[in-house]
Amino acid sequence: MTKADDAILAKAYEHCQSMGERLTPKRERLLALLLEANEPKSAYDLIADHESRYGEAPPAMSVYRMLNFLVDAGLVHKLATTNQFMACSHIACEHAHQVPQFLICDECHAVEEVGMPRRLLEQLQASAREVGFDMGNQQLEVHGRCRRCNDRKRPGLN
Repeated sequence: MTKADDAILAKAYEHCQSMGERLTPKRERLLALLLEANEPKSAYDLIADHESRYGEAPPAMSVYRMLNFLVDAGLVHKLATTNQFMACSHIACEHAHQVPQFLICDECHAVEEVGMPRRLLEQLQASAREVGFDMGNQQLEVHGRCRRCNDRKRPGLN
């Protein structure tokens, strides 16, 4: 765990307190595992990571409940298309955040969280309303190929 991760966990703790909720030690452990991860993790990946780190494997239902709490608190994102979780990259930020958009590489499975301007989301919602569609989840997940994989595919770079 890095000092930066410690600072993020402290912000997460404050954030939960401001919502009238608690970042329990078990929830904190799960968030710490996600902060340390270099890629999104499934609940079962997190169970294995937890067992490896802490010597115990929490029940899947408990992990899903903790993940749901962390998602609802805005500390973790759930990638619906891959059924995986990742820590929000903006937990310790003090500025207003844009709508999260996730760029998911179908080759190496790297995920980049980028912000989508609210006006773009509003335009998308307006287009949907025109055809009688009410948008639910406004998180956008885009699949494709990342820069690193694109660079490997270019002739002369291998």
